[in-house]
Amino acid sequence: MTTANNVWFSAKTPYLLILKYYGFRLLIVSLIWFIYDFSAYSFSIYSSAILSNIYGDTGVLTTIFGWNTVINLFYIPGTMLGAPISDRLGPRYTLILGQVLQAIVGFIMAGCYAKLSHPSVVGGFAVVYGIFLSFGEIGPGNNIGLLAAKTCATGVRGQYYGIAAAMGKIGAFVGTYVFKHIASPDGDPIKSAQYKFYVSSSLCIFASALALLLPNIDQDTITKEDAKFRAYLESKGWDTRQLGLKKGESIESLPSETEDTTVPATKSDES
Repeated sequence: MTTANNVWFSAKTPYLLILKYYGFRLLIVSLIWFIYDFSAYSFSIYSSAILSNIYGDTGVLTTIFGWNTVINLFYIPGTMLGAPISDRLGPRYTLILGQVLQAIVGFIMAGCYAKLSHPSVVGGFAVVYGIFLSFGEIGPGNNIGLLAAKTCATGVRGQYYGIAAAMGKIGAFVGTYVFKHIASPDGDPIKSAQYKFYVSSSLCIFASALALLLPNIDQDTITKEDAKFRAYLESKGWDTRQLGLKKGESIESLPSETEDTTVPATKSDES
């Protein structure tokens, strides 16, 4: 059986036409994925370091580990809530909703960080921090992969999704490297932590604005997208009859379709 990706690799792939048609959309999806991983991986990895700054030198390792576990558990309800919300609102609007709510919580976290960053209220800090991460899962965590898979035609989905996912992982690498350098010039730990939430929340707003540039998707999106892309290729003079050819085959090499003129046998002939 020939899969969709094999079909495109067997025929000569019109990469320039694909880039012209999907280049801008791919850039938007890649940027959103980059921003999400930039924030999600950084805040997950450095959550223990942030807790250590709250406790200072008196912090017990097991206590810090326990609260860090509580914070990361908030990823689970975010993912569980994101799925039904996405089914109701659609992936694009759910992503925007999650990013906006995450930004709001992030700005609140930054503004109230001086009050929350005390060992006596570490429970409140963990809850607010966890909600911040949870909204990230409701939004892009649940939906960016779906948007990458359904905002392009079937024939280019593998390359399209792969590029967007790779950009996301680059964002994770950049985020974990840059995160520790987002700090106050005077070395104040409270201001340094506030700056991190300000930067992340601002990026959430930016990502939600980018999502407005993507098309809305529904159950029939892939079928419609395939038809639109095929029509686009034909309008540019690309012969869509090449779709489905195996490697080394050409349209001319295929047997021509002839009308079947065979007369069916009658009962008298059989007798």
